[in-house]
Amino acid sequence: MFTMQNCVAELSFPSRKCYADPFNDVEMSVVFQSPDGTERNVPAFWAGGTQWKVRYASSQVGRHTYRTVCTDPTDAGLHGQTGDVEVTEYDGDNPLYRHGPLQVSESGRGLEHRDGTPFFWLGDTWWMGLCTRLGWPDEFAQLAADRVEKGFTVIQIVAGLYPDMGPFDDRGCNEAGFPWEEDWSRIRPAYFDAADRRIAHLVDQGLAPCIVGCWGYYMEFAGKETLRRHWRYLVARWAAYPVVWCAAGEMLMFWYLHHFDNDKQREQFHEQTRDHWIEVTQYLRDVDPWLRPVTAHPGGRGSREMLRDDLVDIEMLQTGHGGHASLANTVNQITESVAQMPTKPVVNGEVSYEGIGGTCWQDVQRLMFWVGMLCGAAGHTYGANGIWQMSTTTHPYGPSPHGMSWGSTPWKDAAQLAGSRQVGLGAQLLRRYPWWKLEPTHDLIKERWTADNYYGAYAATIPGVCHIAYLPNPWGGVTVNLKPGGRYRARFVNPANGDEYPLGPVTVSADGTWSTPAFRPLYHDLVLVIEMNAA
Repeated sequence: MFTMQNCVAELSFPSRKCYADPFNDVEMSVVFQSPDGTERNVPAFWAGGTQWKVRYASSQVGRHTYRTVCTDPTDAGLHGQTGDVEVTEYDGDNPLYRHGPLQVSESGRGLEHRDGTPFFWLGDTWWMGLCTRLGWPDEFAQLAADRVEKGFTVIQIVAGLYPDMGPFDDRGCNEAGFPWEEDWSRIRPAYFDAADRRIAHLVDQGLAPCIVGCWGYYMEFAGKETLRRHWRYLVARWAAYPVVWCAAGEMLMFWYLHHFDNDKQREQFHEQTRDHWIEVTQYLRDVDPWLRPVTAHPGGRGSREMLRDDLVDIEMLQTGHGGHASLANTVNQITESVAQMPTKPVVNGEVSYEGIGGTCWQDVQRLMFWVGMLCGAAGHTYGANGIWQMSTTTHPYGPSPHGMSWGSTPWKDAAQLAGSRQVGLGAQLLRRYPWWKLEPTHDLIKERWTADNYYGAYAATIPGVCHIAYLPNPWGGVTVNLKPGGRYRARFVNPANGDEYPLGPVTVSADGTWSTPAFRPLYHDLVLVIEMNAA
């Protein structure tokens, strides 16, 4: 067996015994030893019938040996098999293969590839992207290509147990049906065979899947032990890929129609659910031999409100869908999280989906992106109503369990909303510089944001390179504090289309300030870039 660095090799092992219930009767794993002697105990997965498979990937070139281990040592097909995988140098240009899977950077403030190359998290929200409303292969590939062209790097996608619907709702099917039998007795491998093709396609396009195991309320329906088995299966199927794990979406959420008689019942429910998710997330970390980064998607505050700090590598936030009304909460959550968790990357994983309820258009998307990045976030996730639930013209998603619909924009229309390109332009501008060194420096600008005015300026600095400020208020000039004697050159950038308006060399006054023109080139929010050591 041959494979290239960081690419997935798949090995198959037929059982020599006939089990009445193979998914539940036996477990299999494969111990791989890399050329440097490191061992990984990789879980295998039941692929249907008498077939078991294991997936392996490594950045180490050379011969990797393996031996199989089965809980039934009398099955010579699954236990005691040996062999090797030869890993050769990767010769392509896919960054996920060339630089390796993702990990938290040495500083703890951002993400990087295995070889240390910084990784810019620009996510898109495809919660229901594994269902048939996003057709395979043409439609799935079309949407992925659009996101690659716009500069996205991450796709947040749920592994079949979706939000906004009950278990075994037909809207959640893929071409093979549901991921589990309806009595939760066993996994349905055919569902995951179809899902495999989509996950692999994302990776092949350079898009890192952030795989959400399920929505939080499935703890009520499936139970803790079933969700442990669910996660073991996901790890066996997909951990060899350069994925990020999201333990659950809105982790402490109860079923939409769940009724509590009093606040004490609600509190007890949350405490028990939190305890169960702590156990499941700890199991996820224990069973993943590659130790892929783990996060959790919150219902409100960040993941630290739901899990122990040691269980979360990335602090994910959800800061509201109120558009401009969610600005204050967004700023407060990001700045507090950055301050309280200085060694964990902070990502706003859900905020003000574009078009939700006929609101939150491109101006809100620009606002949330730039505010987040300049307040110290390590990345940002965009979302569009219509895409997250994969509505189509002929099959609109329809109402939530509580009876209200979030909207019926077809995903093909939602994919072309202006906000997705504009957050991509924002990432493109930051990528021109060593963006991973950005440090919030809001006091750089006199007219900075405050708790009394969240529409003041937001600023960050890349030491020795540039200052970058976002000016959401379209009126008037701003005063910038700069070091006297320095050589600077400034320009405005229109975050809606990337157009640039040079301001020329900057002359710093004796009091260490410089002011932009009182009248801007257009009535618009703008990005101000001040480059240091400019000729």
